[in-house]
Formats: sequence, C-alpha cells, structure tokens
Amino acid sequence: MPTYRASIDGGARGNPGPAGWGAVIEDEAGARVAELAGTLAHATNNVAEYHGLLAALDWCARHGATGVHIRSDSLLLVQQMRGAYKVKHDGLKPLHGQARRLAHKIGQVTYEHVRREQNKDADRLANQAMDEAG
Repeated sequence: MPTYRASIDGGARGNPGPAGWGAVIEDEAGARVAELAGTLAHATNNVAEYHGLLAALDWCARHGATGVHIRSDSLLLVQQMRGAYKVKHDGLKPLHGQARRLAHKIGQVTYEHVRREQNKDADRLANQAMDEAG
C-alpha cells in the first residue's frame, strides 16, 4: 500500500492574474516520482494553491495511494483542509470539496504548513508554469 509525500505550491501574477501551480511527489523512501505543473489563465494565489493540491491528490489516488502527506506554504489551504478554517470564498468552495473527496478516496491524508524556503521545488515548478504561459 503506497504512501507519498507531496509538496505543493501556487501563485498568481497580479493576484488575480495569470497563475501557475506545481507539485513534487516523493515515495516513502524520499525518491522523487513525479513533478506536476500547470497554468490557469486568470486566478488568485489561493485558487492556484488548490489546483496544485488537486493535481497531487489526483496523481496519488490514480497510483493507488493509501496515505499522503501534503506540505504547503499556504496556511489558509492547510487550515481549511484540516477543518480549522471555514471556506468562505465562493471560488474556493468547489475546489475544497473536490480535494476533500479525493482525500477521502485515498484514506489517510495529512497536511503540514511549511515555510516558503522549505517548498522551493514546488515553487520553482509553479513559477516555471507561469513563465511558460506568460
């Protein structure tokens, strides 16, 4: 039963504006198994963060994960996914619901807030995506 660790990030230039997200997924041994990235034509930082989360959870679910540890520098996303903060923004509600469904499908999903310096690889992917789109 595989478990993974995923570092996710998202950003928007102009907030809202052209946005990108990135996710780095590692296996139990710490080996990098996937790097994911994508763009959004017009979104906020928080929407982009959620897209990084959704991509990571979807990848893990498709690869049979039974456990995932998510690391993000977005305190809002982490606390919303933990249930400590309410999701008030209408644009985030459907993304949050989708993420909760994917997490439920996987089983054991934990969330950790990390400092931006500890999230450099996911940040690099999000910025590369924005650079390529812009």
